[in-house]
Amino acid sequence: MTSKHRPPDRQLAFERMVRPHLDRLYRLAWRLTGRRPEAEDLFQELLIKAYGKLDDLARIDEPGSWLSRVMYNLFVDERRRFARRRLHTVHDGELAGEGIEGMPGNDNPVGNNERLDAIRALEAALSELSDEHRIVVLLHDSEGYKLKEIHELTGLPVGTIKSRLHRARTRLRDILTQSGTFP
Repeated sequence: MTSKHRPPDRQLAFERMVRPHLDRLYRLAWRLTGRRPEAEDLFQELLIKAYGKLDDLARIDEPGSWLSRVMYNLFVDERRRFARRRLHTVHDGELAGEGIEGMPGNDNPVGNNERLDAIRALEAALSELSDEHRIVVLLHDSEGYKLKEIHELTGLPVGTIKSRLHRARTRLRDILTQSGTFP
């Protein structure tokens, strides 16, 4: 292979540091945004920002946690910018009711209507939670982040995270019980 076809050392170093965390980071983007186009945009924005901070990233012991924190901050910043906008647009996925079955890697479970109904009921219940509660319960219960990792990611005290997690679970249980999904 000639030298002009080889990626520069900087690019290889970035790939080595980031590649082990890509799946978890994309799932985090998906969980934060709830929609594929926004998740892809957030994920791409993170990679661009991280590449620009490659020297900082190389000095970090836990690049996965650092990358998750940067992604969370990008998400919060975008939410704040969006809240200040006067005109809100509706994306095609919102109109079509795009949900978890639209997430990459999940096929539409045609033969399993009960499971699909339960997933839709859970999505609907999650959408009724505040952003603060929804994010904490998804990070902890769905993505498997530990309380300390959520603290590092969000900057919230562990006690606040525990409280939000408890309240979110209680609210989800109430919603799912009322809908008949949860006995």
